[in-house]
Amino acid sequence: MAFDFKKEYKEFYMPKNKPEIVKIPPMNYVAVRGKGNPNVEGGDYQQAISILYAVAYTLKMSYKTDYKIEGFFEYVVPPLEGFWWQGEQHPVDAEMRTDRAGRRENIKGIDYSNKDTFNWISVIRLPDFITEKDFAWAVQTATEKKKIDCSLAEFLTIDEGLCVQIMHQGSFDSEPATVALMEAFLKEQGYENDINKQRLHHEIYMSDARKVAPEKWRTVIRHPIKKV
Repeated sequence: MAFDFKKEYKEFYMPKNKPEIVKIPPMNYVAVRGKGNPNVEGGDYQQAISILYAVAYTLKMSYKTDYKIEGFFEYVVPPLEGFWWQGEQHPVDAEMRTDRAGRRENIKGIDYSNKDTFNWISVIRLPDFITEKDFAWAVQTATEKKKIDCSLAEFLTIDEGLCVQIMHQGSFDSEPATVALMEAFLKEQGYENDINKQRLHHEIYMSDARKVAPEKWRTVIRHPIKKV
C-alpha cells in the first residue's frame, strides 16, 4: 500500500476543530510563488497549481521511468498547501529561495475581500528521499512531457517550528472567526502570534473545492507562535 502522509502524520494534517500547539519539523516542498487573486480563471495562481501537480506527479511516477530515485517508495501525493500574506513582497535572494519560505507581515488587518493584494507561495510536500537533483529532473521532464513550462517551480525547505493549528470548516472568507479562536487560545496558554516576514500564515487544503460545497471545505490553518 502506498505511503500516505495524511494518515501517517495525522498530527500535521488532521487537527481537531479546536486550537492545538504543535512542533512542525523541516519539510521539503515543490513551490511556486506569485501574487494576486487566486480565483481568477486561468490566472497566475491556477497556473501555479498546474505546475505543482505536474512536477509532483512526475516524481511520484518516476519509478515507471528509466530515472531511478535512491530510496524511493510508492506514496500518495500530499495535499495542496499555501503560505499567504498581504503587503510588500519580501525580497528573497537566490540562496534563501532553496531553504526558506517567503514572508508575510501581519495577519491583523488583512482584507479578505481584497484578494488582488494577496501574495502566496503554493506548495506540495515532497518525500524526504527526493533530492534537488531528482527535483531538477522532474521539472525538466514535466516541462517536456506535459507541455507546461515548469521553470517557476523551486525546491523549498521550510522549518515552521512551534505553531498553533486548527481544522477550519467553511469558506476561506469565514476564516477570521477561526483565527480569533486561535488568538484567544494562545492568550490563555501564554503564547502569542509570531507571524512576520519570516514566518507565515499557512493553509493546508484537505477538501477538493471542485467537488465539495464551500460550507464543507476543510482547511488546516496554522500560525507560528512564541512564548510571551
